[in-house]
Amino acid sequence: MSAAARGRRRRHTDGGGHDSEERWLLTYADMITLLLALFVVLFSISSVNVSKLKTLQESLRDAFSGKVVSGGEAILRTSNSAAVETLDTAPPSIVPSTPMIGRPTTAIARQALAARREQDELQQLKRQLDAFAAAHGYADKVETVVARRGLVVRLLTDHVLFDSGLAVLKPAGLPLLAEVATLLGVDRHHAIVVEGHTDDVPISTSRYASNWELSTARATEVVRYLIGRRLAARRFGAAGYADLHPIASNATPDGRARNRRFEVVLQRRHPLPSVPVKGLTP
Repeated sequence: MSAAARGRRRRHTDGGGHDSEERWLLTYADMITLLLALFVVLFSISSVNVSKLKTLQESLRDAFSGKVVSGGEAILRTSNSAAVETLDTAPPSIVPSTPMIGRPTTAIARQALAARREQDELQQLKRQLDAFAAAHGYADKVETVVARRGLVVRLLTDHVLFDSGLAVLKPAGLPLLAEVATLLGVDRHHAIVVEGHTDDVPISTSRYASNWELSTARATEVVRYLIGRRLAARRFGAAGYADLHPIASNATPDGRARNRRFEVVLQRRHPLPSVPVKGLTP
C-alpha cells in the first residue's frame, strides 16, 4: 500500500472517532429542552389570569341567559334543577343508632307516656286483687306482681283450686277465681295467658302421663272457667310448663307446694322503654 493511501485511511478513522465522542451532546441538549418545556407548562398551569377568568365567567353567563344563545335560560334552569334533584336524592349518611339522653323524640315520649298509664292501671288491678285476697283469707295463696311482661296473678293450687294429681277445679276456690275474672273483665284489650306449673315429683296416671299433661290441663281448665265468665275467648292462651320454672326449692314440702301453681298473666300492650324511666320500673 502506498504512503498516500495509508494517510487517507488514517485521516478517515480519526474523523469517525471524533464524531462518536461528541454525539452525547445531542442527547443532553434534547433533555435540557424537554425539561425547559415541562417547567414552562407547569408555570402556565399554576398561574391563573384572574381578569381572563372573570371575562370567561361573564361570557358564559351571557350565553346561558338568552342574550347570545336562544333557549339558554331553559338550559340553565334544567341544569340547576338536576343539581337540586341530585342533592335531594342522595343516600342519607349512616348515623349510629344511639339513644339521645336527655332529648327524647316525640315517639319515645309518647311510648313512655302510654307505658306509664298502663303501669298505673296494672298497679290499680294489683291493689284490688290484693285487697280481695286479704279480705277472704287468701293472702297466703295469691301473689300479684307487676313485672316487665305485665300483671302476673300467681295462685297456689295446693288445696285451693285443685287436688293433687287432678285438673278439676274445687268449689272452694271458685269465689277467688270469680273475682279474678271480674277484674280481668274491667279491661277488654290486654291479652291473657294462663300458665300451669308443677313441682318436680314425677306423675304417671291413666289420665296424665307426666307433669306436662297435668300442667297444661290445669291451665286449660282455668281458661275454660274464665271464658265461661263472659270474657272474650280471643284474649286467652294456655300453656303448661311442668316443673321447668320453679319459684322455690323442690327440696322441701313448702317449696314444692309453692311450685304447684298457675299464673294468669295480663300482658302489656305498651312495652317498657329500654332506657330506665322514673315511675316505670316494675
